[in-house]
Amino acid sequence: MHFAPDTEESLDFVVALANTVAGATKSGADEIATVEQLHGLIGRFPFSGRIDRDEDELAGVRDTRDWIRRIWTLDRENAVAAVNTMLRESNAVPQLVRHDGIDWHIHATDESAPLAERILVEVGLALVDVIRSDEMGRLRRCAADDCDGVLIDLSRNGSKRFCSVRCGNRVNMIAFRGRNA
Repeated sequence: MHFAPDTEESLDFVVALANTVAGATKSGADEIATVEQLHGLIGRFPFSGRIDRDEDELAGVRDTRDWIRRIWTLDRENAVAAVNTMLRESNAVPQLVRHDGIDWHIHATDESAPLAERILVEVGLALVDVIRSDEMGRLRRCAADDCDGVLIDLSRNGSKRFCSVRCGNRVNMIAFRGRNA
């Protein structure tokens, strides 16, 4: 499955953000519990615009993460309502931009908008592409019983089941041991 490069980049970021919750991390701890941790995550992705590096921003992004996790596996109709709400409440006005060596892509908020709002709009725009392509089934929760992770399945045959190799290996080892017991 292929989406526009900026859509895939946004979806990759959303998965990384959503999987910072305690139940989805290798450490078992919330991986954006501090401002420094948040900006370590943000630094791995090409974000432009305002970044405050304060507790209010951290709280906003954590709220955004929770909101995203709730809508991740909605059916298509409910996802449409959620995405429309995200875009409407963020006053999204899509426009093409080019910056930092990245070719034309869509931004829909002012660069001075809070980080959490810009994340919501980017997620909303990425989900617009997923919904329009009728590919909501590509947004999944990890198949490992003991993991709260989410994933985007961009594989050709749509068979990705785990949020990480770690979860896949753990589930396969448990199954192997069960067969040999």
